[in-house]
Amino acid sequence: MSTANMRGAWRNSEEQAQLTEAFPRATSPRSTGSAVVVGLGYVGLPTALSLAEAGIAVTGVDVDEDRLRAIKAQQVDLSGDDLEHLGRSLANGRLAVTTNAAAISGADFVLISVPTPVDTHLVPDMRALTAACATVVANAVRGQTIVLTSTTYVGCTHDLIAEPLRHRNGWTVGEDVYVAFSPERIDPGVARHDRRSTPRVVGGVTAECGRRAEEAVGNTAAAVHRVTSPASAELTKLLENSFRAVNIAMINEFADSCRAFGVDPIEVIDAAATKPYGFMPFHPGPGVGGHCIPCDTHYLLWQLRAQRLPAPLMNAAMGSIAARPRRVVDRARQLLADRGKPFAGAKVLVLGVSYKPGVADVRESPALEIMTDLAVSGVQISYADPFVPAVRLGDTTLLSGVDVESEQWDLVIVHTVHPDEDPAWLSGQDSVLDTTYRLSPDLRCAHL
Repeated sequence: MSTANMRGAWRNSEEQAQLTEAFPRATSPRSTGSAVVVGLGYVGLPTALSLAEAGIAVTGVDVDEDRLRAIKAQQVDLSGDDLEHLGRSLANGRLAVTTNAAAISGADFVLISVPTPVDTHLVPDMRALTAACATVVANAVRGQTIVLTSTTYVGCTHDLIAEPLRHRNGWTVGEDVYVAFSPERIDPGVARHDRRSTPRVVGGVTAECGRRAEEAVGNTAAAVHRVTSPASAELTKLLENSFRAVNIAMINEFADSCRAFGVDPIEVIDAAATKPYGFMPFHPGPGVGGHCIPCDTHYLLWQLRAQRLPAPLMNAAMGSIAARPRRVVDRARQLLADRGKPFAGAKVLVLGVSYKPGVADVRESPALEIMTDLAVSGVQISYADPFVPAVRLGDTTLLSGVDVESEQWDLVIVHTVHPDEDPAWLSGQDSVLDTTYRLSPDLRCAHL
């Protein structure tokens, strides 16, 4: 969808009706200090728990009934502390979950947190966000504060929330209803980046929108930094992850250079990080996964292309990141060839397939592309990951649980090392490719 079409999407009344047909507008009165979180995924559920912990009555709305059943059964991918908070919030009634979007009309605050991926052509896939925003608009009531938190393109808060509210209801944003953007900042599996100690950015359509949104999201963060508009807040998120993408691409390239010199790149990075200014450490790896870095910069690049504005550095960085899993496969082929092992038929173990340590999330994980490419080349693929019991590769489902230490593999590719895992058994393997660069030198692993 072009930028012009996206910015005019709210005007398509037929599409709007289709998206909201199942959710008739409700007129129930709002309860005091209540919130609705639309979308209960990796970001929405922790956000809902933060609000519940602050003493706010929270209703989570999600279209996925399986997800809601998993939440009620407390069988979701959360840290130990958050699992405890989930159990308490469900038990004391601070958190309820439903598929009924009419719950939106009973809340003071509405936070929208749904996935914003890209498609196979690296174009923003806005279907979930468009549907969620249309549903919120259809169920909005006067006096509400509506905050979009999903990463998106610049201008989306205006296009999908503020303007439809004006167009559909004749409301004045900043007087009848309050609208803002506040990008999520959740780093799953990293305790030191706990959401309760991480500041949030808020940009309101008006100053009063910003003030009310700050009051809402202030319950989920250590501090709130207000900017002057939703567009500034939207660009803040895109800058944060574009910055990371460019630096990850650079450090991967630097690590390749270190191998040419026979130098450990981690030793050099750690040394450079002793400088108290002008340097921020990034670490090389097999690629980038998750819901942020592989996707977010493409939302910005998509808009820049529509305006014929070049962004060669960001384009090069995203291309480099996308090519990284292929480099892992090429390096695996080289290591096997060096030992006289044919690539086709080789017995290869991938150790860890989630996109980062300590989580069960395989979205955009480089391991999936690596394993697919290896399988297409005739390699006998196995994997082990205590967080991920099964993965789907095309029409094939692979199961974890192989006894890795009792086997002798032609090659072990170390993709993700989870907390408390002991990789000492790798010393007994003939060939190990450590794509994390973090295993002990005593294991004598090869690198990319």
